[in-house]
Amino acid sequence: MKSFPFVAAIVIAGLALTSCSRKAPEAAPAPEVLVTTVQPRDVPRVLERVATLDGFINANINAQVQGYIISRDYQEGSLVKKGDLLFKIDPRPFEAALAQAKGTLMKDRAAQAKSDADEKRALDLFAKKVISDQERDTATSAAQSSRANVEADAAAVETAELNLGYTKIKAPIDGLAGFANNQVGDLVGPASTTPLTTVSQIDPIKAIVTVGEAGFTDFFARYPDTEKRQALLNSIDFDLILGSGNVYPRKGKFNALDRNLDPKTGSIRYYVNFPNPDAILRPGQFGKVRFVPDAVHNALVVPQEAVTELQGNFQVAVIDENNKVSIRPVKMGERIGGMWQVSEGLKAGDRVVVQGLQKARDGIVVTVKEWTPPAEQGTAAKSASSP
Repeated sequence: MKSFPFVAAIVIAGLALTSCSRKAPEAAPAPEVLVTTVQPRDVPRVLERVATLDGFINANINAQVQGYIISRDYQEGSLVKKGDLLFKIDPRPFEAALAQAKGTLMKDRAAQAKSDADEKRALDLFAKKVISDQERDTATSAAQSSRANVEADAAAVETAELNLGYTKIKAPIDGLAGFANNQVGDLVGPASTTPLTTVSQIDPIKAIVTVGEAGFTDFFARYPDTEKRQALLNSIDFDLILGSGNVYPRKGKFNALDRNLDPKTGSIRYYVNFPNPDAILRPGQFGKVRFVPDAVHNALVVPQEAVTELQGNFQVAVIDENNKVSIRPVKMGERIGGMWQVSEGLKAGDRVVVQGLQKARDGIVVTVKEWTPPAEQGTAAKSASSP
């Protein structure tokens, strides 16, 4: 019984030691976010547009006379020169028609020579009052008819020569010849709806670009003066981004703007020409054209990932001097590369959260680090208000 107080004292002391060994829980550290400071600056508008490549000239090769193909004289898919023979149609019917036309011409020329002589004698005799007016008129009429026959025969010979020439179907331009749609032995003619083949001039090759009505209208509003607008378009260097993501090494130049907008889509097309001496680019390829038409001056821009959209409303997280978060509504302007212009809601010097938005709740204090943009930031963009 005497040992009981001793044991109790040991237990109490142990409990006291255990209690003392427990530490109060530490406060959670402030979440870390990456921020950027908004400063006005001139930002080039780097724009991209989807493009489809097409031949600068696409010449459909059609038969102009009816006949049977007796030879294909080009290598399908090869480059051809203007005047190169592509197909040959059986020339024999056309050679016979030409010979017949020439024979008729010779016969009628002989008849004309006789009628001319008769006319001359009739005029001499009429002057001497040997023959009547009617006899003179008959001789003159016969001579005129003979001359008309000769002219018609000469035209027939020319037509026959042309038709014979059409049996040799030649390339009308320098370009790339496609696959043949007809083979040796096929009957072809002007009524055929499918061309024999197509030859496309691909150096230069054109990129067909489409822009919406809003972009077209805005561009003309920005540059209302015709000469200045054309000078700007002529000065722009276009890059072509291929489907692989690689940039074509040669620069393109503006060529032409279509005359009208498509009433179904409300868009308008324009052409950009790219040199293609090595025939690397082919009609039908898809890609993008990228260009810098101008710059936005004194723009307040933030990285696009700093902006949160909710039901058409935009907001950003702003950090004050005490590193406290404030969620602020903003109005946005153009997207410029990887950046986004803020038209209302921010001022120069504001610090905006770029990364860590999910941690940046309104009213909390955060740990701030400076955001570093990636190297390629701002190299590509799409904008509604562009050519």
